[in-house]
Amino acid sequence: MGKHIIVIGGGIIGLSCAYFLNKVGHKVTLLDKGDMTSGASFVNAGYLTPSHIVPLAAPGVMWQGVKWMFNSSSPLYMKPRLDLDFFRWAWSFHKSSTKAKVERAAPVIRDINLLSAELYRDIKKSGDLGSFHLQDKGLLMLYQTEASYQHEHRVAEKAKQLGLEVEELNKAQLRKLQPKEAIEAQGAIYYKCDSHTTPTEFMPKMIAYLKKAGVVFRPHEEVQGLSLGPKGIVGIQTKTQAYSADAYILAAGSWTENLAKQFGIRLLLQAGKGYCINVSRPTGITLPAILMEAKMAVTPMKGFTRFAGTMEFSGINAHVREKRVKAIARGANRFYPELEMKSEETQLAQTGLRPVSPDGLPYIGKLPGLDNLVVATGHAMMGWSLGPATGKLVQQLIDGETPEMDLGPFRPNRSFS
Repeated sequence: MGKHIIVIGGGIIGLSCAYFLNKVGHKVTLLDKGDMTSGASFVNAGYLTPSHIVPLAAPGVMWQGVKWMFNSSSPLYMKPRLDLDFFRWAWSFHKSSTKAKVERAAPVIRDINLLSAELYRDIKKSGDLGSFHLQDKGLLMLYQTEASYQHEHRVAEKAKQLGLEVEELNKAQLRKLQPKEAIEAQGAIYYKCDSHTTPTEFMPKMIAYLKKAGVVFRPHEEVQGLSLGPKGIVGIQTKTQAYSADAYILAAGSWTENLAKQFGIRLLLQAGKGYCINVSRPTGITLPAILMEAKMAVTPMKGFTRFAGTMEFSGINAHVREKRVKAIARGANRFYPELEMKSEETQLAQTGLRPVSPDGLPYIGKLPGLDNLVVATGHAMMGWSLGPATGKLVQQLIDGETPEMDLGPFRPNRSFS
């Protein structure tokens, strides 16, 4: 007989947990502080990215962030503020940004991404969500300078060593691949192993399926307290009522750190705000691309082209900084000179908060003394890509099964020294 599981958080991670737990017969109740119609799971680039083998915490990233600290339109912006939790996180990020740690992380990131991409395809084949947009067109890393090429060439060589399909394209080959849109680039690294989706289509379909399958949704329910027993959690309290279950999944994205404190857990996590602009008119762009010098993503989604990017550490807020929106528009025009963003498009820019761990790897696992709690958060820019894999791994943890991959690198209580 199945257990009663409470999932806290209604983003792609929480929904994926609910999906796989429901599939094996557990009764699932999902709580979310909002209405599950916005946020990072709706405004991301929609990539499934085995190619993203370098975590955010890479050598030089922190110092670049410090240099850009007072430039609110920079690709990586850290708002100056007196915040002890942020200082702890930043120091751990710095300690994690070593070549050796990046080398160790690369195969781990590849494996969990490949697992997740396979599970996305399984979900599509199942017909549970009906038809949804999922294309295996790969990802272009477009570059305009020799320095960017050399950087990505080194990454591509490592990706090849890890068995990923990669090809280098010159300007003529790039033009042949994208004949309908003028691209201002010297060439591209083409990761054929990647895929893309349309999050604004997938999320509502997943929610509708889960409701039909018996998952109970409780929107506008913010967890405010909990009760602890000898072996774990015995109940939680929201603004409106008390809940109890056999096990709990903490998958509240950028809000997880504050929630974890109520559970007596210090979880280093910061909200990394991303922005997106949707262009519904024809753009001629048919392949997803990262614009390297602009540090932004472009995705041809179902019915529109999405331009997304930036990483802003300014706390938990939904404030749209006009300078950052304009930077995305400029970056798009820099690579696609015939594309000019319209004011009505930039005015509708949206934001979402990505939960970022200090080393760029997610937190997936249990904590000592809390046997019936599983943490699932901290996916940084890979949250969308890693949703199904995280959900499946969480289900296996709940059921005492051997996980499909080693969860050691994802331990919530791991050290960053």
